Amino acid sequence: MAPKITISIDRGGTFTDVHAIVPGKPDIVLKLLSVDPGNYADAPTEGIRRVLESATGQIIPRGVPLRLDGIECLRMGTTVATNALLERKGTRSALLTTKGFRDLLRIGNQARPDIFDLSARRPDVLFEAVVEVDERIIPSHPRSDKAALTTYRAIEGVTGETYHVLRELDVAAVTEELRALKNQGFGSVAVALVNSFACPEHERVIGDIASDLGFSVALSSVLQPMIKVVPRGMSATADAYLTPVIKSYIDSISANFEGGLAGTHGCRVEFMQSDGGLVDFRHFSGLRAILSGPAAGVVGFSATSYDAEARVPIIGFDMGGTSTDVSRFDGHLDHTFSSSISGVHIQAPQLDINTVAAGGGSILSWRNGLFQVGPESASAHPGPACYRKGGPLTVTDANLFLGRLLPEYFPKIFGPNEDQPLDRQITTKLFAELTEKINADQSVHYTPEQVALGFLKVADESMTRPIRNLTEARGFETASHHLACFGGAGGQHACNVAASLGISRIIVHKYSSILSAYGLALADIVHEAQEPFAAEYHSSKASIADRLNALQRRSVSHLSGQGFTARQLRHEMYLNMRYEGSDTSLMILEPEDGDFSKAFIDRHHREFSFTLDRSVLVDDVRVRTVAASQTVSEKSPLQQLKEATLGEAGTPTEIKKVFFDADSGYVDTPVYKLRELGQNARLHGPAIIIDETQTIVVAPNAIAYVLQTCLVIDLESETSPKSSDDVKALKVDPIRLTIFGHRFMSVAEQMGRTLQKTAVSTNIKERLDFSCALFSPDGGLVANAPHVPVHLGSMQFAVRFQHKRWLGQLKEGDVLVANHPVSGGTHLPDVTVVTPVFAKGTNEIIFYVASRGHHADIGGILPGSMPPNSTELWQEGTAIESEKVVSGGVFNEARMRELFLDIPARYEGCSGSRNISDNMSDLKAQIAANARGIALIQNLIEEYGLKTVQMYMLAIQVTAEQAVRNLLQGLYKRFDGQPLESLDYMDDGTPIRLKITIDEDGSAVFDFSGTGPEVHGNINAPEAITHSAIIYALRVTDVVLKALGACAASQGCLNNLTFGIDAKKDEATGVVVPGFGYYETIAGGAGAGPTWHGESGVHVHMTNTRITDPEILEKRYPCVLRRFELRENTGGRGHFRGGDGVAREIEFLTPVQCSILSERRVHRPYGMEGGEPAATGLNLWLSKDEFTGEDRTVNMGGKGSVAMKPGDRVVINTPGGGGWGAPNGLTNGHKN
Repeated sequence: MAPKITISIDRGGTFTDVHAIVPGKPDIVLKLLSVDPGNYADAPTEGIRRVLESATGQIIPRGVPLRLDGIECLRMGTTVATNALLERKGTRSALLTTKGFRDLLRIGNQARPDIFDLSARRPDVLFEAVVEVDERIIPSHPRSDKAALTTYRAIEGVTGETYHVLRELDVAAVTEELRALKNQGFGSVAVALVNSFACPEHERVIGDIASDLGFSVALSSVLQPMIKVVPRGMSATADAYLTPVIKSYIDSISANFEGGLAGTHGCRVEFMQSDGGLVDFRHFSGLRAILSGPAAGVVGFSATSYDAEARVPIIGFDMGGTSTDVSRFDGHLDHTFSSSISGVHIQAPQLDINTVAAGGGSILSWRNGLFQVGPESASAHPGPACYRKGGPLTVTDANLFLGRLLPEYFPKIFGPNEDQPLDRQITTKLFAELTEKINADQSVHYTPEQVALGFLKVADESMTRPIRNLTEARGFETASHHLACFGGAGGQHACNVAASLGISRIIVHKYSSILSAYGLALADIVHEAQEPFAAEYHSSKASIADRLNALQRRSVSHLSGQGFTARQLRHEMYLNMRYEGSDTSLMILEPEDGDFSKAFIDRHHREFSFTLDRSVLVDDVRVRTVAASQTVSEKSPLQQLKEATLGEAGTPTEIKKVFFDADSGYVDTPVYKLRELGQNARLHGPAIIIDETQTIVVAPNAIAYVLQTCLVIDLESETSPKSSDDVKALKVDPIRLTIFGHRFMSVAEQMGRTLQKTAVSTNIKERLDFSCALFSPDGGLVANAPHVPVHLGSMQFAVRFQHKRWLGQLKEGDVLVANHPVSGGTHLPDVTVVTPVFAKGTNEIIFYVASRGHHADIGGILPGSMPPNSTELWQEGTAIESEKVVSGGVFNEARMRELFLDIPARYEGCSGSRNISDNMSDLKAQIAANARGIALIQNLIEEYGLKTVQMYMLAIQVTAEQAVRNLLQGLYKRFDGQPLESLDYMDDGTPIRLKITIDEDGSAVFDFSGTGPEVHGNINAPEAITHSAIIYALRVTDVVLKALGACAASQGCLNNLTFGIDAKKDEATGVVVPGFGYYETIAGGAGAGPTWHGESGVHVHMTNTRITDPEILEKRYPCVLRRFELRENTGGRGHFRGGDGVAREIEFLTPVQCSILSERRVHRPYGMEGGEPAATGLNLWLSKDEFTGEDRTVNMGGKGSVAMKPGDRVVINTPGGGGWGAPNGLTNGHKN
C-alpha cells in the first residue's frame, strides 16, 4: 500500500495556513485567504484540494466531493469558536441554575473591567434565558450547628466530604421547564448548579432529561469539576453557546468529502484543543476550542526549538497585526485553569498564553509627554497609513519608514482597488508632522527617524512586560531563556525584544509564518481526566494513588476506543495542591522521585520566596494521557548547530539603507532571500532576510546561522551599559521616559501578583482587596497597578508619613507596618507594609515599595473589625501608627502578636484578632510582595544606573502633574473659568459640599467648606481618603469629557458586610477554638450617562473588589448563600436608565455577630439632566420569634449589628444607579 499524505491546517481570522507531508516529496506549504467567496466556499477544503492536486498530479475540480482514502491524517486548528465568542455569534442557548442565582453569571465577580471607565461596561452573558432549578446542596461545615442540619439528607461528595441536600431536585418541574424552552426554539442548554463540582447528581439527572428532549447539553460538573461556580458556570454557558457552532462547522466540512469525515476511508480527522492536545473530531467541543489556533503555535515552537539535552527553556513570541502572544516551554507545556476571554471567565485546561495589545497595527500617538503604542489598533481596515486607505501611523509604518520593511518584496494588494504597493511617502509625511508636534511640545530636536525608532522601542518594551510576568513573576531568570519567534511581524522585532530581556539567542523556524499549521503535525492526541479531591496529602497517599489509577484506566479506555494500544500511551499525573488556609493552589506534575509534597514546596518557594509551616492539601487529582501520534519530528536547533559545518553567506540580493540608531544613522544593510541562502550559511548583522511571508531583521550586533530547519540568531553582549550616570546623560528623554513608565508599572503589577498568590485570607486572595505601589526617595508616588481606587492617593500619605517619622533611623533589612488614619491609613483593616531600599553599603534611601491589604480581622468590638456603631478608634481593632514588622531582616512576630492580639483585647468589650495566624501569613505575603518589587527595581538600577532611575522616577511625577494640569485647563475653558459646585447628603443628613475653583494655569482648589462637622461615628474621612477621592475624580475627568457630559449618581456606597465570632475556650478540653471574621463589599447599580445605560450589579468608584464565589464562601464559612440576584427596576428611569442594585441573602448555620455599614438607605441616588433617582438600599434581618415561632423581618438600618442565631438570615438590598435624561428622551436642561 502506498504511503499516505498528512495534512495540517490552521484556519485563522485572515489567513488559512496549510502544511502537508507527502512521502518521497518536499513538504507542501500553502497560505490562503480564510474568506474568499469569489473563489471557494471553504478555505480548509480548498487547501486539501490543492494539496491532493499537487501530490497526485491530477486535476480536481472545485465543488466535487474529495476522497480521503489517500490521506493518513487530517489535522485542524480553527478560530471558529474564538470568532463566534468575540463577535457574539454563537447558538441561542439557555442556562439552568440553582434557585436564587438567576443573575449570578451576570454579576460575575462584580468588578468593573476598567476602574476609570464611568460606564463600567461589561460584555453581556452568552445565554438568552435562565431557568431557576428548585434544588440545593451545601457542604457540611465543621462549625455548623449540628441540629440545624439533622433533618436534611447527608451525602458523600466526589471529594470525600459530607454534603447536605437542603432541597431535593424537582424532576417533574425541571422537565416542564425544559419542554417550555424547546417550544421557544432553544436547542442548547448549560447546567450549572451550586456545589455540583462535588455533588453532580442533580446536574446529571437534568442532563439526561435535556438530552432525551434533543438538547445539546453542557454540564459544568462534567466539563471541569473544580470549585467556583461562577467560572465553571460561565464555562458551561460558553460550551453550550459554541459547541453547536463547532458541530455545524464540522458538518459543513464533512459534506465536502465522499462518505463524510466519519466514513470508512481510514483517514483520522483531529482538531487542536486549547490545552495543546489533539482530539478526534467527534469529541471536539466549543469550550476546548477557544484557543485552538494559538495552542497549535505553542506546540509548534515547543517541538521545534527546545533541546531535551541542554534543557534551555524557550519563550514563544508570536507577534501579529493587532496583538502579541507570549508563552513558555521548559520540557512540559504550562497550563492554566482560569482565564478571561471576551468577558467570559473560562475554567478549563488551556495553555498559558499571555496576550498584549501590541502588534503591527498598533496605533502610534503622542499624549501627555509620552510615546503611546496601542492599545488601539488600525486593524485590517483601514489598516496602517502605508496601506493607502487613510489609516493612522502604526508600528508597521515605523518599520517601513526606517527601512526594516521593503515594499518591493510585498505583493501589490494595497489601496482602494487592492493593486498598489505599500506607501512610504504618506508614512514619511505623517512622521514629519508628528515630529514637528513633539519637538514643539517638548523643546527637543528629534528627527523623524528618531521618533519612529522611539515608538518601536516603546512597542518592544510593552511586549516584554508579559514575558517578564511569565518568567520573573514565577521565579525564573528571563535571560536564561531562548526566544522562539513566529507570526507575521515577529521577525522585525525579535532582536530588540531579546536584547531588552537580556536573551542572547533567537530561533526562527523556516515555517515560522505558518507555525500553527506545522505545530499540528508535531502534536499528540491527548485525553484529560480530572476529579475534585479534598484531603491532606501525607495522610491520603493511598487514596490519592487509587484515584489517579482510576482516572488512568478511564483514559486508557477512552483512547483504546480510538485504536491506540497501551504501549502508545504515556500518563502525566498531577495533583492540585495548596497550603492549609491558603487559596493559592499549584498544579504539580509528579516528579521523578514521586514526592509531590516536596515538589509543591520547592515550586512555592521558587515563585513566592517563602514556605509556610502548614499542612499541604490536595484539591484535585488529574491525569493527562498522551497518545504518541506525531507525524513528523526533527532535530533541535542546538543539535543542528553542533553538527553544521558553517560557511559565510554568499552575495546579497541587494543593499538597502536601514536606520538602526541615532548614532550611526542609516546603515548599508545587505538583503538576502532566505530560500537563496545555502544551508549552514553564516551572516553578520546588520542584515535583512526576506521570506515569502515575513521579514527578519538581523541587528548590527548579531550573527545569524541558516540551518536545515531554522534560522538561529545570536546577539553579542553589549560592551557598554545602556545608560550611565554621567552628568551629560542625565537629561530626560521622552522616549526613555515612556519605557521607564512601562518598567515601573511592571514592578507594581508583579508585586500585586505576588501578594495575591501568597496571601491566605479570602479578602486579598479572592476579593483582591489590596494595592501595591512604588515610591520615590521622598515618598512620592511613582507607579501603582490599578487595584483599588481608594488606595491610590492615600498610600502616598502613608509612605511620606513613615519617611518623615523614621528619617535617618532606618537601616538595611527594616520593614515598617501601619494602619492608623494619622499615618495615611484608610480604615483600620487596610494594613500597609512599607519597605525602604538603600544604596549599596549606605543608609541612603533610594526608593520605597509598599503594599496595602485588607486583613479580615484585626480585633475590636465586632468580628470583621468594621463595627457600624463604633465611636472610638480602638473599637475597630489595632491602630498602628508606625512599627517595624521586620528589623534587621528578622520578622518581629512577638511584637506583631502583641499589636494584633493582646493590645486590642485590653479595651472594654474588645477582642484581639480573631485569626492571628492569617494576619501573620498576610503580613509575610505583603513583605514578600515588597521584596519582589525591590528585586525588580534593583535590576533596573544595574541596567541603567541609580541616578538615571531616580531621575525618571521624578520625571514620571512631573509628567503626571502636567497631564492633570492639561485636563484642568480644558475644564477651565469649558466652563469659562466659573467655579464648579455640588451638594449631596449622607443618610444622617450631613451635607457634603464641594466647590472647585480652577485657574487658567491648570491649578485647582477643592474647597469642602460647608460640609457637615465631624460625626460621632465612623464615617469621618481622614485627609488621605479625601485626597484619594480627588485623584480618582481627576482620573475619570477625561472619560467624562469624552462623553461630553456628566454621570448620574451610582449606588454611592460600598455596602460593607461583616460577620464572625470571637475565639472561645472549649470547657471540656480547655482548647481555645480560634474565632473568625469575614468581610465583603457588595455591588450595586452604576449611574447612567449621556451615552450609556448604567451597569447593574457592579462595583463603582472608590472600590473594585471582587465578591467571594458562593462555593468558596460556603466551604470556608458556616453559612448558606440563599440568594444573589439583581433587584429588578431599582435603577433610575431615564433616556438612559440607571443600573439595578443586587439582593444578597445569607443564612447562618452557627451563632455569629453580623454587621452592615452602608449609605443611600435614606437619600436616593440622584438622576441627571431629567433622569429619575434610583431606589434606595434596604438591610433586613430575617428570624423566627423565639416565643411564637412566627417569621420576623427587621430593618437593620443603614448601620447596624445583630447577634444572629442558627437559621437567621441577613438580606442586603443595595441601591440602584440614577437615570440620565428625561424618560421621554427630552432633557430638562438641568445642569450639574
